[in-house]
Amino acid sequence: MRVVVTGAGGQVGSEVIRSLLRSHACEVVALVRRPEAAGRLGRVAPVIADYGDQPALRRALSGADTLVMVSSDGPVAQVINHHANIIDAAQQAGASHIVALSGLDASADSPFCYAQGYAYTERLLRDSGCGWSVARASIFTEFFLALVRDARAGKHVHLPLSDGRISLVSRADVARCLAALAGGPPTGRCHEITGPAALDAHSIAALLERGLRTPTTFIDTTPAEFCLRRARAGEDPWWTYAFKTMFDSVREQRWCTVSGDAHDLTGRATASLATVVASTGPTGGGVDSTGAAEARHRR
Repeated sequence: MRVVVTGAGGQVGSEVIRSLLRSHACEVVALVRRPEAAGRLGRVAPVIADYGDQPALRRALSGADTLVMVSSDGPVAQVINHHANIIDAAQQAGASHIVALSGLDASADSPFCYAQGYAYTERLLRDSGCGWSVARASIFTEFFLALVRDARAGKHVHLPLSDGRISLVSRADVARCLAALAGGPPTGRCHEITGPAALDAHSIAALLERGLRTPTTFIDTTPAEFCLRRARAGEDPWWTYAFKTMFDSVREQRWCTVSGDAHDLTGRATASLATVVASTGPTGGGVDSTGAAEARHRR
């Protein structure tokens, strides 16, 4: 079986490849957009193809049985265009199975800009004629830890959470689920990949304080105050908007589902926030100073 993994140079894509090599007898093709990403792939040879280059994508996917589509990045219109190109290339290549990373809040009526993109991508999949499986992941634990770090002022963390709850899930757990789906036949359904508990701000603060041994108190800010803080910190306007709309959806309790789908797919429980904090420290590891690197994959 020939499996092509997009976003292979990123945190999630590279972990999907490692999981596939450990657990499944298959030929893995690592698709990257930039040559510099190829050095992080170890013994898997990369194929370079930009998501906007349809001929290159068709060549990269030639002979593919399964495509694992880790989400693109940037503004939502660009993401949707990239996903349409990749799905079209997989269809043209005769792939029998597309495994796609989506979000728990995949809905056209969500305030979260990327949730609308998830919903549209899922529609493209259903209309593609290919077999498909979707992993709807909750917000990445590592991404949230980066936001906490960036929003921290002393013992106070300023975020517009209100009473929203989030079933934070680790990157590694999501990657293992994508690999498990790629190793099997198309399921034709959306699998909800979540952490073991839906946590509110008070619970998150208590766990962080215990794990980091640092006093932690969440201060509920308004969306406008949150945007102002991000702007003063030098955040790109697009990512400020994306983060703000994500918290709008959190306050609507769109990320609070707790599911056993990850255990059903992998046979193991998903990591708790406390476990991730203990293993990676306060930043969650591998996240740039703005959190944008993770946002592009929690998008």
